[in-house]
Amino acid sequence: MTTSDAENASASAAHPRFAAALDAVGLGALHGRIRRFPEATRTAAEAAAAIGCELSQICKSLVFAADGVPVLVLMDGASRVDVELVRQELGVGKVTRSRADVVRERTGYAIGGVPPFGHVTRTRVLADRSLLDHDVVWAAAGTPYTVFPMAPEDLIAHAGGTLVDVRERTA
Repeated sequence: MTTSDAENASASAAHPRFAAALDAVGLGALHGRIRRFPEATRTAAEAAAAIGCELSQICKSLVFAADGVPVLVLMDGASRVDVELVRQELGVGKVTRSRADVVRERTGYAIGGVPPFGHVTRTRVLADRSLLDHDVVWAAAGTPYTVFPMAPEDLIAHAGGTLVDVRERTA
């Protein structure tokens, strides 16, 4: 990291690891668009209320275990992940929510602040198609107090995500 990159990362409201990840992929300009809130935006509803956007414009980064192997699912904030659809998509026997310690170990971030990319370990990423319903979505910037805006297509591309339909359907 160059001196100016280090200065940008330290000046960013984002978690330092995520700030460095933005610089590493040429997204340093996003530092100025990251929003920090005095109250936690740990849940999608809290984030949407703080930002003043629709709940579905929040991009949740959720870690599951697919036959014990972590997989990140990016889902709009108004929807729930259908683990059976994730299981079918991955062709595995069982999909469960990952424990908080596994999420932190795998991503480097605590639940409520997990960004869609910039993790300590490369993880397979599934991105629900519902994210494409908006021109801009908001995702965690590595802490429960920070979020950043991005076009969903760009966010999915930077996350290395595969576009899927894994949203729970309501009757």
